[in-house]
Amino acid sequence: MTSPTIIALACSSRHGFSKQPQLSLRLIAGEGIEGDAHRGTTTQHLYLKRKNPTQPNLAQVHLFAAEMLDELAAKGFPLQPGDIGENLLTRHLDLLTLPRSTRLHIGPEAILEVTGLRTPCSQVDKHASGLQQLLWGDRDATGQRTRRAGIMSIVLTGGLIHPDDPIRVELPPEPHEPLGPV
Repeated sequence: MTSPTIIALACSSRHGFSKQPQLSLRLIAGEGIEGDAHRGTTTQHLYLKRKNPTQPNLAQVHLFAAEMLDELAAKGFPLQPGDIGENLLTRHLDLLTLPRSTRLHIGPEAILEVTGLRTPCSQVDKHASGLQQLLWGDRDATGQRTRRAGIMSIVLTGGLIHPDDPIRVELPPEPHEPLGPV
């Protein structure tokens, strides 16, 4: 089995949909990514901020699987790293099945804690018409549609990360709590 790895990094100082590729990112404990519009201890997502600007920022870092980019390309959506707003593009890690509070050790020092699933919002279709539908999965046993737009996390331990950095997964104690939307 191939080890989980960071494939690409992206960040943007402005609120918008896509982020620009980067050669490295500096993660700041409790805040997010240096220079990114979503960095902060309280929510920086504009929709959530309008509802309650004091809620904690559970979406400091967005991770997305390169395997999903491959799937989308095969369906006619050739996307580049950062195109759908992810900060970290990973490979060989099934992000959507990780339990809440999983810790992801990246490179020599950085640690993220998984908080939940990204909801594929209407901005996805503004980027590429029809893409949002592909980021929603089948309905589960409760009738809810599964989310396939990646996962969100917070920064527990900061550090500088790069493409090709390994990812070590540390599962939380059982019982594991499945991811929900954040």
